[in-house]
Amino acid sequence: MKTKLHSCYLAVGLVVSMSSHAAELEITLTNLTHGVYFTPLIIAAHNQDAHLYQLGEPASLALQAMAEGGDIAPLQAELQAQNSNIVMNPAVGLLAPSKSTSAMLMTDSTNQYLSLTAMLLPTNDGFVGLSAWPIPTTAGTYHIYLDGYDAGTEANNELVVAGSGASGMLGIPASPGMEPGSNGTGVTSSESNKTVHVHRGNVGDNDPQGGASDLHNTVHRWLNPVAKLTVVVK
Repeated sequence: MKTKLHSCYLAVGLVVSMSSHAAELEITLTNLTHGVYFTPLIIAAHNQDAHLYQLGEPASLALQAMAEGGDIAPLQAELQAQNSNIVMNPAVGLLAPSKSTSAMLMTDSTNQYLSLTAMLLPTNDGFVGLSAWPIPTTAGTYHIYLDGYDAGTEANNELVVAGSGASGMLGIPASPGMEPGSNGTGVTSSESNKTVHVHRGNVGDNDPQGGASDLHNTVHRWLNPVAKLTVVVK
């Protein structure tokens, strides 16, 4: 009888151990800004070796493509090469200010870290991000506030230029939600910090027909945090 009980305890222990490495996540991202939109979002549960970005390090070409033009396909390819669990574009387009989007994501014994990112529009190379957050093994609801980051790959000139979403083409590709100004001279023509860093925010101005920026200082300025992330571990 003792042997049978011992075997039973071992079986229960094995189930608990396995369940602690796999979980279903309900993920909700809320845009906290007044006038900044998020481009299509990529969310991933991945291993300890995968990174969408690293603060203080130069941006990868895949991150640059996302931060300058909202293209998440290169990041998706990198994550797929690591056998990550991925959710793409749960908002089915742009995520507007004050709006939320939700997705379900599975983890497994290998993919125990959570990351996500999306470009901030209108910015030159700004993005919202979470990098390699250790997924809790205890079921519950977790709230995380996310900052806006600068990829360091482009000067923040704050000029809206059609077609500038291509990597290496200076300018902001679009200004969703509000028509941008015009004839701006540019806030700056250089970027001294060429690593991924906390974004300084948009400057903007109040001159729709000139000034330094094409962005509006009463609409497009923002401070951190820019998003609230709620993760329910089931």
